[in-house]
Amino acid sequence: MDKKVWRIAVLILLIIVFAGVAGYTSWQRAGIRSAASGGNEGGAALQQDEPGPESDAYILSRGDYSNLAVELTDVSRPVYDRYTLSQRQEKGLPTVLPPLAVYDKEKVAYLTFDDGPDHKNTPAILDILKNNGIHATFYVTGQMCEKNPDILRRIFQEGHAIGNHSYDHDYKKLYQSKDHFMAELEQTDEVIFRLIGVRPFIVRAPGGTAGMFSADFYPALTEAGYVEHDWNVSSEDATPKRPDAAQQIRFVDQMTNGKNTALVLMHCCGGKEQTVKALQGIIDLLRAKGYRFGVVTPITPHP
Repeated sequence: MDKKVWRIAVLILLIIVFAGVAGYTSWQRAGIRSAASGGNEGGAALQQDEPGPESDAYILSRGDYSNLAVELTDVSRPVYDRYTLSQRQEKGLPTVLPPLAVYDKEKVAYLTFDDGPDHKNTPAILDILKNNGIHATFYVTGQMCEKNPDILRRIFQEGHAIGNHSYDHDYKKLYQSKDHFMAELEQTDEVIFRLIGVRPFIVRAPGGTAGMFSADFYPALTEAGYVEHDWNVSSEDATPKRPDAAQQIRFVDQMTNGKNTALVLMHCCGGKEQTVKALQGIIDLLRAKGYRFGVVTPITPHP
């Protein structure tokens, strides 16, 4: 064989060998990356591309809910969905939450405020909570969120939990059927999502579920990934008693006796100035009774 031809043949052979080694090394690295991500590179890419405002202040669920069982082990941070229910349905993502262990390891008080956000009493309540280093739970209506979007954003930005409390709190429309109820939840979710970029999992039925829900309401909530919480302690600030601040503190004192989990019902809308006045006393009382403060999440015990 001609020497020139021989040299060319050897050069081609070396190129082929080096290309094969480089390809094998690249394949090995890809395999290592795949193993490190559980063999699901497509899933990892999807996870990275998922929408939503990430923050250490709250837990934001993945599309497949896979992070909830790992991250949701306490009630110190709110939990939100990065998708609305309609988005989940359009994308073929799960809507039913996975099984989650209830958090009942200690005495926890959940300060909850319904019917807001308003422009006067809600900010006053937020100021008191901030001064005490406490996070609470606000069950908001879609209508009030539209009227006071900046207050909703403040609730969210300051680390409080936000729950769905229907669109306009109109019992006659809301409780006509479970379909009417679910439609209002979705309507309110869309409002909340438009304003803060997440939707809540937690729900409180206006007036509570007793006497309002028929049996078909509960599976509908579960199917949509909602978790409803009523209350087992009340300041009575929405009753005909119209208690003043001192009376509200006494009601909370009486109702928390012997309870490990205290879901405290209060309101933050117009006309609740006595609730604002009572709040510091209620906080001091619960601290003296040995409670820590948490926010309502899907793992909060039901009263």
